[in-house]
Amino acid sequence: MAGNTSVPGQSVSSRLLAVLAVFDESHRSMTLTDIARRAGLAVPTAHRLVAELSAWGALVRAGTGEYVVGRRLWELGMLAPDQSDLREVASPFLHDLYGATLATVHLAIRDGDQVLYLDRLAGHASVPVVSRVGSRLPLHATGVGKVLLAFAPADVRDRVFGSLTRVTPYTITHAGKLGSELRRVHREGFAQTVEEMSLGACSVAVPVRSTTGTVIAALGIVVPSLGRDRARLGAALHVASQGIGRSFRS
Repeated sequence: MAGNTSVPGQSVSSRLLAVLAVFDESHRSMTLTDIARRAGLAVPTAHRLVAELSAWGALVRAGTGEYVVGRRLWELGMLAPDQSDLREVASPFLHDLYGATLATVHLAIRDGDQVLYLDRLAGHASVPVVSRVGSRLPLHATGVGKVLLAFAPADVRDRVFGSLTRVTPYTITHAGKLGSELRRVHREGFAQTVEEMSLGACSVAVPVRSTTGTVIAALGIVVPSLGRDRARLGAALHVASQGIGRSFRS
């Protein structure tokens, strides 16, 4: 071991990736010491690598002295064909949907065992929405997540069902009840949540299908409450999702 890392023979590129990998939904900003500890690196090594990443724009030092992910990484990530193409194709339909509902609109895909938000338009109503473009949230606690989970491979569903964490008092953590909701997605074509991710926020979501019928994304709306508006919101979502699906060439 060279003394710079806890992993013998680790390459420089591996160490750079280890530094980037310490950032996640629960660790959005960190001190240099925290980065070194989570990456398994000596502080001097972490300092050198963080300086290089900051000079390139992958990391940015905030006013607090902590480091956050830089815009350059987001711009690079959005060059991934599936994400950039889908987001571009969906954009006018998201704006039409927003104009028709004035609600917060989400476009999301599944990334492993989480939902990844590709785009978001903030609604007029004061609703506590925790999603952000590029953020990841639990599949089982979000409307778009339930849609994507309903059409996910069996091994993904098994992993998610095995770790149903409670986010709010209303989050579904009973596998049987969640399974029933996922079957409804197949049967009725939509999913919904009632304060399962954030108190005071409800959602409706539908699948976005390619021209071959494959579910490629989920489209959702977040509102303070559903009530009688659920059917109207669901109809607007289906129109938009069909437009996206017809326009997207995977």
